[in-house]
Amino acid sequence: MNILVTGGAGYIGSHTCIALLEAGYSVIIADNLSNSKSEIVIKIMEITEKEVTFYEIDVTDAEAVDNIFRNSKIDGVIHFAGFKAVGESTEKPLDYYYNNIVSTMVLIKACQKFGVNRFVFSSSATVYGDNKVPFVESMDLLLTTNPYGETKAMSERILIDIAKANPALSVSILRYFNPVGAHESGLIGEAPNGIPNNLLPYVSQVAKGKLEKLRVFGNDYPTVDGTGVRDYIHVVDLAEGHVAALDNLKEGAHVYNLGTGQGTSVLELVKAFEEANGIKVPYIIVDCRPGDIASCYADTSKAKRELGWTAKRDIIAMCRDAWRFEKNNKELQNSK
Repeated sequence: MNILVTGGAGYIGSHTCIALLEAGYSVIIADNLSNSKSEIVIKIMEITEKEVTFYEIDVTDAEAVDNIFRNSKIDGVIHFAGFKAVGESTEKPLDYYYNNIVSTMVLIKACQKFGVNRFVFSSSATVYGDNKVPFVESMDLLLTTNPYGETKAMSERILIDIAKANPALSVSILRYFNPVGAHESGLIGEAPNGIPNNLLPYVSQVAKGKLEKLRVFGNDYPTVDGTGVRDYIHVVDLAEGHVAALDNLKEGAHVYNLGTGQGTSVLELVKAFEEANGIKVPYIIVDCRPGDIASCYADTSKAKRELGWTAKRDIIAMCRDAWRFEKNNKELQNSK
């Protein structure tokens, strides 16, 4: 089957492309490279020794998306393309609402137009808002604490409503927790443009000397050490979760948490990174970020029960793989 992966040159998208290719799927990537690099597509083919079709387009462009569906037989879509930084979303809410919601509507409309009934959506645990942990898929969603989370919640509602109106449509909504790490080859990983918004690439760049110190946002949360607690999941485990979702699609819209079910604080992650790699990471405590919550981790029993999927890699493996990538990929991090 041919799977269109939007945002497929990005961090999670690229690892998922590899998992798809290794599972026997053919992959077509659509990405505007706003937070990724064209070299990633070459790396995907190098790792898998398989060909990938690449379109450099913006997924909010309906005509460009339709052209992909016209030119290729698409059997399913995995939709990653979207802005994803919580902090930035509070500063640029309109950009987030437009990009993330319009791209979802454009894609699902193209699916309806061209008779594609398999759709996997990249959502986020931020849709739970400041709910009681662990987060369970059946929870009522509270008001999200940032525009990024709200774009994901709105996109979920759109997809659920469309699935109700179109009985043949099969939608899997995957609520990610905190993806970290890199492919074991060291060839691809998280290499954001500019200063990283996510914790582990920031830690890696501090360890490398590219950044002076890690900024820890707040140390007075009601957690084990006062720093924010998150459910960190290895990006390869997350990628394999997408293949499991695609393999187990059923009619209607179905929601799954993809995490480990374990919470790790910021300082616990720093300690694990130091232990895994034998290197110190200097840090300072700064004010809390707007939109952040104290604690966030998953109940993952539904994904295990219905998709046959569980995360396998531990926090040490996440830190070791992230550092291997950071050390080995100068050209990827310094080029567009």
